[in-house]
Amino acid sequence: MKFTRYTFVIAGIYGVLVLVPQYFLETRIGIDQPPAITHPEFFYGFIGLALVFQLVFFVIAGDPRKYRMLMIPAIFEKLVFLVPTAILYLQSRVAGPMLGAALMDGVLSVFFTVSFWKTRNAQA
Repeated sequence: MKFTRYTFVIAGIYGVLVLVPQYFLETRIGIDQPPAITHPEFFYGFIGLALVFQLVFFVIAGDPRKYRMLMIPAIFEKLVFLVPTAILYLQSRVAGPMLGAALMDGVLSVFFTVSFWKTRNAQA
C-alpha cells in the first residue's frame, strides 16, 4: 500500500509544481513558441482542469483501497497527454522537451497501473 500512496502523492505534487507556473506563462509561451495563444479560455481551462485532477491523486493516496476504481481514470488522464504528444512528435509538430514532459506522464501511467494491480486483493 505504501507504493500506491507514495505514487499518487508524488504524482499530485509533481502535477501541482508543473501546472501552477503555467498560469503565469501565457505571454512567454507566445514568444517562445509562436503563434500567441488565441483562445486563453481554453489554455486556462486546461490548466485548471488538470490542476483539479491533482486533487484526485491526493484523494486516491489517502485511501487507495476505497478509491481503487479512480485509478482507472487516473491512468487515462496520463495517457491522453502522452499518446497525442508522441504522435505529434513523430510528425515533427512538437519539440523534444514537450515529448519529455509527456514521457513523465507515461511513467506515471505505468506506476498507476502497477498500483491498480497491487491493490486488487486489498480492495475493501
